[in-house]
Amino acid sequence: MDNADYTEVALRLANTELGSLDDLRAALHDEPWWSERLHDDDLAVLRGIAMGIRRTLDAAITGDHDTVLTETNHLLETYPPRPRLSGHGGKAGMPNWHVHVAGTDAPPATEIAAAAAWGLAQGVVDHGTRRWGRCEATGCGTYYLDTSTNQAKRFCSPRCANRMHVAAFRARQRA
Repeated sequence: MDNADYTEVALRLANTELGSLDDLRAALHDEPWWSERLHDDDLAVLRGIAMGIRRTLDAAITGDHDTVLTETNHLLETYPPRPRLSGHGGKAGMPNWHVHVAGTDAPPATEIAAAAAWGLAQGVVDHGTRRWGRCEATGCGTYYLDTSTNQAKRFCSPRCANRMHVAAFRARQRA
């Protein structure tokens, strides 16, 4: 994984309800090396991580830089990344070079928490605090990172944008 992938892990944790182990596994479906090893104990730990990420993102959205700094550093101190170079999973005798953020024997919650904390910190370093947002679609509220050129993103997905634009169009037609 690279830093952008770790930022995505942080966003997925923030955007998942985490009401059950199945919810968590669904959120981490792209990382079977984590999702297949999860247990109920991991769920409790990752709920706390998700809350910390949400507090950080809310602070970024409102421009509260002190809280962004405090919350992110708290996550990094509690679940520090312990980078390890790895080369497993390659093809034709060539290593697939990548970095793990925790030891191979770490519980999944520890590795996921470290990845999310690192991804959040790298997202702030790479994009600042003005590019984080929360979907403006009615009933959504999904957190996102706006990587568009014009920094004008208001919705988490084309689906939410289309839904709101169609609703506005229909409201104008009725008026």
